[in-house]
Amino acid sequence: MYVALQKVSVRSWLVAFDLVARLDWLSALAAFAATTLALWLLTPLAPKLRLVDHPRGRKNHSMPTPVTGGLAMVAGVLVAAVGSPVVGDGFWGFAAAAAVLIGIGVLDDIYDVRWYWRILSQVVAALIMVYASGVRVAQLGPALGLDSMALGALSVPFTVFATVGLINAINMIDGVDGLAGALVWCALLMLGAAALYAGNDVIAERMMLLMGAVAGFLMFNMRSPWRPRARLFMGNSGSAFLGLVVAWFSFRLTQNAGHPVSPVLALWLLPVPVMDTLVVMARRIRMRRSPFHPDRNHIHHLMIDAGVSVGRTVLLLCLFTLGCGFLVGQGMRADVPNPVLLSMFGVMGLAWYGFSEERERALGLFSRLSGESASQRAERARARLASSE
Repeated sequence: MYVALQKVSVRSWLVAFDLVARLDWLSALAAFAATTLALWLLTPLAPKLRLVDHPRGRKNHSMPTPVTGGLAMVAGVLVAAVGSPVVGDGFWGFAAAAAVLIGIGVLDDIYDVRWYWRILSQVVAALIMVYASGVRVAQLGPALGLDSMALGALSVPFTVFATVGLINAINMIDGVDGLAGALVWCALLMLGAAALYAGNDVIAERMMLLMGAVAGFLMFNMRSPWRPRARLFMGNSGSAFLGLVVAWFSFRLTQNAGHPVSPVLALWLLPVPVMDTLVVMARRIRMRRSPFHPDRNHIHHLMIDAGVSVGRTVLLLCLFTLGCGFLVGQGMRADVPNPVLLSMFGVMGLAWYGFSEERERALGLFSRLSGESASQRAERARARLASSE
């Protein structure tokens, strides 16, 4: 029995490595180079364009930082896509939806637009996605273990709700250098691998373009031993664009009858932002606050407050994301029923809601991941208690 399990495990890893090796890394390299060049050209112009994020309130950075990452990623994708043979198939609808989000996002980065204008722009972008390109969630049957369950008239509102939810989930997780971009990069990698496995080479190639652009941005956004802070941020324009990207291609992949992939997979591509946003917003609503009321109860805030470094926070959450995606993918290959995989996500979300209800308990858990000694963790806990009195 043990030997059989070992063989299955080795075979699963070989399949995963084969899928990754078959991805179009040349397209990724082109987008990476184009994004890097765009960042190099845009960043010096940020003060003149007023695209600078100044430290205030809950923000962790201590110096004014350019927010040109979103514009650079869009530019990198467009430049790299010029030579791509798969630009068609809804491209102009995608471009129009992205233009709406980028436009409002840039205005928000400059003028701090009210939240309801951002939501309205996200709704408009989702409607463009539905009616200009035909990208929508029309079928949820496989997720519930049914052969067919067409949403019918509910297809459009469900698609809009899911798109707006994903955009805001990525926006809310963008509170630590490198985190949002790294999590989206992991999601794009898994989307590309799933597309190849399902025989959808077109989506796989597009994922590589996007992965290259995000990697170019992360070169300037992630911390490293030689760079103690991010040189620039993606801004609200960037998080909105990446949210649209994940929504668009998740729907394309899971609603394609020719290359079927279960809709359940979409939840497990970004388990951290989706679960964190649902838990935090549910708690705010329960406390009769606006679901958009800012606080420091997101998972990355808890990890940082518990003494986990920024770099380690990003690494651990990315490993968790890739681990979830790999295990769920293997579960699908092993014919684990989709309702079971869907229920697992719900149970994990409820468990995190209950566990994080007591902030000190969550901080105690994460402090064990900080790399600090027991005495250092105890001292940090005493300091937290003293500051709360």
